[in-house]
Amino acid sequence: QVQLVESGGGLVQPGGSLRLSCAASGSIFSIYRRGWYRQAPGKQRELVASITRGGSTNYADSVKGRFTISRDNAKNTVYLQMNSLEPEDTAVYYCNAATWGRDEYWGQGTQVTVSS
Repeated sequence: QVQLVESGGGLVQPGGSLRLSCAASGSIFSIYRRGWYRQAPGKQRELVASITRGGSTNYADSVKGRFTISRDNAKNTVYLQMNSLEPEDTAVYYCNAATWGRDEYWGQGTQVTVSS
């Protein structure tokens, strides 16, 4: 089992920045990929960014150049630095962990609202 706890959401003006954090605990050794997803009202959940155990990253086209995923292995924490935020980035952001055994774990979600 893997437990994920997110923090860092909130309200920000367009053009502003936020950093999300996701701390993992439990069977950390079983995780091969960490990621962030988001779900806006009336839309499907979509991948925002991911990072593998080997350090390979992947980003949605809509956030390339604006968002950066990173990790601190000592703290078992993954971060999502979000810059140049747009109203279209408004959503609930979920932390995700995928294991070698193909299990998926999710955080509780954190609201990000971009509005003036």
